[in-house]
Amino acid sequence: MPEDKKDTASMEKLVSLCKRRGFIYQSSEIYGGIAGFWDYGPLGSELKRNLRDTWWRAMTREREDVVGLDATIIMHPNIWKASGHVDTFSDPMSDCLLTKKRFRSDHVDLQSGMVYRFTGATGAEDTKSDVPFAVLAPQGKPRESALKIAKLFYEQRGVKSPEPTGGETGEKVENTRAFNPENGAQLTEPRPFNLMFRTFVGPTATDADVAYLRPETAQAIFAQFRNVVDSSRVKVPFGICQIGKAFRNEVTPKNFTFRSREFEQMELEFFIKPDEAIEILTGAPAQPWTEGADLSEPQPNWGWDLWHRYWVAQRTEYYNSIGLGTDVLDYYTQSADDLAHYARACTDILFKFPFGTDELEGVAARGEFDLSQHQKHSGKPQEYFDDELKAAAAKLTDEQKEALIQKRIAAEQAKTKGTPLTEAEVRTWFDRLFKGFYVPHVIEPSAGLDRLALAVLANAFLETEKVDEKGKKEVITVMRLHPRIAPIKVGVFPLLKNKPELVGKAREVYDLLKKHMNCFYDETASIGRRYARQDEAGTPFGVTIDFDTLGEKGDELKDTVTVRERDSNAQHRIKISELLGWLIERVR
Repeated sequence: MPEDKKDTASMEKLVSLCKRRGFIYQSSEIYGGIAGFWDYGPLGSELKRNLRDTWWRAMTREREDVVGLDATIIMHPNIWKASGHVDTFSDPMSDCLLTKKRFRSDHVDLQSGMVYRFTGATGAEDTKSDVPFAVLAPQGKPRESALKIAKLFYEQRGVKSPEPTGGETGEKVENTRAFNPENGAQLTEPRPFNLMFRTFVGPTATDADVAYLRPETAQAIFAQFRNVVDSSRVKVPFGICQIGKAFRNEVTPKNFTFRSREFEQMELEFFIKPDEAIEILTGAPAQPWTEGADLSEPQPNWGWDLWHRYWVAQRTEYYNSIGLGTDVLDYYTQSADDLAHYARACTDILFKFPFGTDELEGVAARGEFDLSQHQKHSGKPQEYFDDELKAAAAKLTDEQKEALIQKRIAAEQAKTKGTPLTEAEVRTWFDRLFKGFYVPHVIEPSAGLDRLALAVLANAFLETEKVDEKGKKEVITVMRLHPRIAPIKVGVFPLLKNKPELVGKAREVYDLLKKHMNCFYDETASIGRRYARQDEAGTPFGVTIDFDTLGEKGDELKDTVTVRERDSNAQHRIKISELLGWLIERVR
């Protein structure tokens, strides 16, 4: 992945603003908070709603090949057994032997330096300990720094005024994750930690009643695949999407809302034909994508590779539509070693957060793994019948069929991950394929709504310095949120609050707009201060009702208002009768 560029100060200011203006609060804050859980305030809840709406619109309303789903958070526990989450959904965990602080082992910063290993310690009043302990002194730090940490360790074990034994000479190490980066103390060996939250269904709370809060929304889509196909007029290729809560008992939640224990996912499972079916139907899948090739409209001869690239392009287009352009996005193509054994490709769409460049969304080509697993564990068929495929396969000669089979056998024998299919399994699979049956393959764009909210907030955050007439400097904060996702679309202001005719007309304008978009009415403080308050909330437009609106300077400007644009400070004189249309064009 790209090298991180951290801006801690900017991140701290953003977190402060989120609380101050009602975007995001620490959950249960009056009781000390709870790590990894966050609440969204008045502005934050509107922001998330707008992001949900834009995502859903892009995925379903503007497409003919995607339908929606809203599944339960708690599902049959066998779903998670089939998907592999019960047995393998875990992170490596290590604890600091000194502070007991828990770390995700593979996220510990790499360190280099001298490691001093102690065999124990003796102390006053015949106290001693034979527990071994090691400390890493970073490059440039003397042995005494490691000795100080070792003494604290043995004090915790009852040794009074300890004198650690051993550790006279250090061992040079490079790029290790075996020590706490905060103090150099030794970490425990990594051990697996399952990330799913357990609960019980029913009154008895026995092992037979164990269930899980879902760690992802995708499995519900796979579990309902047959119902969607049978109840809807959908044909492969098509997708099922869902937005919903997911829960992961993260070892170390961090970076504000980026890695949380409760979060929302926005996932699409897009089902496509296997490449072998495409070859039967069209003669051959389209050639691999080349730089500059058109991915705007799907084609009947696309195989999994082009579908995968298409969805990366589609998701990029969506991010551009809400203000996240190529200047803040990056991409990471997972290597063969990174990929799961069943995956053919995965591209991570990255965002340049203040704490470093990290994943915003993953777009994975998952093959037929998920539906096949549920078919195997449930005993219920997850195949799709394609009558066009059956008709095309019937026209193949025996030699053509055998050539397809041999091509697949060779591909299975060349596999370096997972368990390859035997020749008998390949022939059984093709026997079903030639009859028009197959388990669809999947392209999965999976995004986190909370990460997206954090990304647009970080991207919007801007501080500028303003100097007034007296030379006094003031730091001004502006949230440059795209109008489509801004929590408040327009602020409505009477120029003066002590003029009933201005207030009355402003209320009329507010009532006109509020039925169509989220508006905020404000009549307190100077007009400049009111603009500043809305700038900090990310409101893109401000409408001011002044004396010209009332026609005090003639009929030419009567029933017009001043519309101020947040980012450019440009001002426009708009007729009230045209105001709604003017604003809708720009916020939707």
